[in-house]
Formats: sequence, C-alpha cells, structure tokens
Amino acid sequence: MMMLAGSVFALGATPEGGSLWIQFIPFALVIGIFYFIILLPAKRKQQKVQTFLDGIKVGDRVVTTGGIYGQVTKATDQVVQLQVAEKIRIDVARASIGGYQGQAPVVEPSE
Repeated sequence: MMMLAGSVFALGATPEGGSLWIQFIPFALVIGIFYFIILLPAKRKQQKVQTFLDGIKVGDRVVTTGGIYGQVTKATDQVVQLQVAEKIRIDVARASIGGYQGQAPVVEPSE
C-alpha cells in the first residue's frame, strides 16, 4: 500500500529546475491567442457600434436592424423617432438603428 501511494505522488512531482513555469507557458499562450483573436476584435466592434449610436442626430437617414428606413426627427438617450412617410413617425430604440441608408450596416441584424 505504501509503495502505491509513493508512486502516485511521484507521478505528480515536478523535477527541480522550475518545470512548473514551463507548463504554464502553453496555458498563457492559449489565453493570449484567445484574447487577440476573439476578445479584442469584439471589443473594437462594440466601440465602433457605440460611437455610431452616440453620433445619431436629427436629419440622419437611417435604417433599423428590422429593415425600416426613415429620417431621424427626434433623438433621446434611449429612443429615436423616425419619419417613415409623410406625417408618419415611429419611435424605435436607439440600439435598433443598424446604419445609415446607402451604406454598409454598422450593426449586424439579429436573426
């Protein structure tokens, strides 16, 4: 029984010389790659979308993520009023504005 316990501890033992640090390097590399490939581009895209949404002003011709085209007639922190036809205005959430008319969408439509 004592010999079995000794061999189990020997399997988990690290040889002298700091091999624990060497085992940590691949883990750190995976975290670094994950950050630069997934998290950083997502953060940049979110900043771009937020800059666009903050810059919406009266008179802009926009399209919503739902496909409604209109001209901004009033804008508050959370709500944007769009004129979609003569004398027809609707209120939509600011976050639902997808981009300017005639340009590539800034916000990808949700499915």
